[in-house]
Amino acid sequence: MRVQLEHPNQPEVISLIAELDAYQDSLYPAEARYALDLTTLEQDNVLFAVARGNDGAAIACAAVVLGNGVGELKRMFVRPANRAQGAAAQVLLQLEVESIKRGCRLLQLETGPYQAEALAFYLKHGFQTCDAFGDYPEHPLSVFMHKRLSCTPVAS
Repeated sequence: MRVQLEHPNQPEVISLIAELDAYQDSLYPAEARYALDLTTLEQDNVLFAVARGNDGAAIACAAVVLGNGVGELKRMFVRPANRAQGAAAQVLLQLEVESIKRGCRLLQLETGPYQAEALAFYLKHGFQTCDAFGDYPEHPLSVFMHKRLSCTPVAS
């Protein structure tokens, strides 16, 4: 498996994002979803990481939106057939390393309560629940988490 920063506007990546959207649509109403569109993912302040299998196919992705020493983790997704193989951890680690290089010291995220595996993953990798941040409203279908970044990220 190879993980690196890539441009999100690629057919395979767009397909990953479409799978994520379909999954999210099956769990939450539109008013409880805060997904970033492709145009936003292409902005200069966004880091976008892709994991590719040994065959070169895109199997996982995630983004960090950077601003003032804080990053927000967005669009984290691993294809179901590729889960439990370490792709999510490698993507997260790559994004943490790249975020730290750019002065980020805190990662935040918003996810939903119906994603038990994602919540367990984030807790395992050092995230803690917190109050709503930024422009997010407190909402029963939102779980907010954050993680302080040190100068040396540690693989979990």
